[in-house]
Amino acid sequence: MKKYEEEHYRYDAIKDKIYPWVKNELVDQQALNGKNLSEKDTMVIEFIGDLKVIFVIKRGEDSYEILKDAMLPPHVSAEEVYHKACENLVRDVEFVIGNTWYGAFGIIADGVHEASSVCFKHIWQMCADKLKDDLIIYVPHKDTVLFAPLSQQKVVEQLAEHAKGAYEAGGDKISLTPYLFSKERKELMTYEV
Repeated sequence: MKKYEEEHYRYDAIKDKIYPWVKNELVDQQALNGKNLSEKDTMVIEFIGDLKVIFVIKRGEDSYEILKDAMLPPHVSAEEVYHKACENLVRDVEFVIGNTWYGAFGIIADGVHEASSVCFKHIWQMCADKLKDDLIIYVPHKDTVLFAPLSQQKVVEQLAEHAKGAYEAGGDKISLTPYLFSKERKELMTYEV
C-alpha cells in the first residue's frame, strides 16, 4: 500500500487541512516531522529570493505534519496543492495589521502562519494602496512579518533593527533579506539595498 492510500493520508481527507509555510531552511521546530527535511522527499516551491514554500497538514489544535511527496497521489501537482493550501489559509486564518511604536507595521495572525502572509499579493496591494507607497517587508521569523513604506527612511532603518532582533530571538528563523512590494508593478521581489 502506498503512503497516499493510507486512510491517514488520503488526499480527500487531508486537502482541507493543508497550509503553506514560508521557510528559508528546510527545518521546523513545531511540525511533528520537521527536524530533518529534504527537498528529495518534501514538496518545496521556490518562492522569492531565499524564500521557499513547504506544506503542512494540520493534525490537531497545535499539531502539524510536513507534507511529504509520498503522501500525495501522483496526479496531484504542486500548483494544485499551493492553491488549495492558500484557500485553506484564507478560510481559517485571519491576518490583522498592527502598528509598531516607531511607525512600521506588522502582520498578526495565530502565531504560526504570519510568514505565510507573504503568499497573498492582495494583502500587500491593499497596504501599498493605503500607504500610497512601495513597501519594504521583512520575514525574520515564522511568527513575525514587518513592513514599512519605502519612502520613510528612518522607519525603514528601525524596521531593519526590529527584524534583526526578531531573527536573533531563536526558534523558527526565516530570513533577514528585505523584500520590496512594488505598488505600481503589484509584485513582491527581493530588495537590493
